[in-house]
Amino acid sequence: MESYLEDPEAAKAALPWLKEGEKARRQIADLMIDLEIQRNGDSIHFWAIHSLADNSFVGIIGLGDELQLAASAYNLGYWVRKNWRRKGIAQSCVDAIFTWQKERTEQSLIEITVHPHNEAGLAACKSICEKWKGLAIEGFVPIEIDERTIPHVLHLVQLNRGD
Repeated sequence: MESYLEDPEAAKAALPWLKEGEKARRQIADLMIDLEIQRNGDSIHFWAIHSLADNSFVGIIGLGDELQLAASAYNLGYWVRKNWRRKGIAQSCVDAIFTWQKERTEQSLIEITVHPHNEAGLAACKSICEKWKGLAIEGFVPIEIDERTIPHVLHLVQLNRGD
């Protein structure tokens, strides 16, 4: 919750379903409970990111099941605290997760959706796609958030064992 309060706008960009203020506290608690319940399954995988120096909480990253395409295995989402951004943390985590995912399955299509005005998110997706041979899909996909349809850019990364 401390991380949310530090930069609620960025948290909302990463978790667009978050409500404001005290409602966010309950939603974050519910998310943590849901993640704990799902921890032994294979439909979602989420990790907390911690500093090696002092074990402080840096962010969260995960493979979720909010999919736009039937062929996709997961969608990638992450959020890094304000003071830890622009240090390559998200990219390092993505590399570790994609390497892990490649080792455990023959192939897996990963989606990344980004709001078209999220310049940092688009730049991160471009970097991920360049490294992992992904691509941005032409046009926008509609994402339902708070009973509104919001266009997003869809990026796809196909992970194949042995690439």
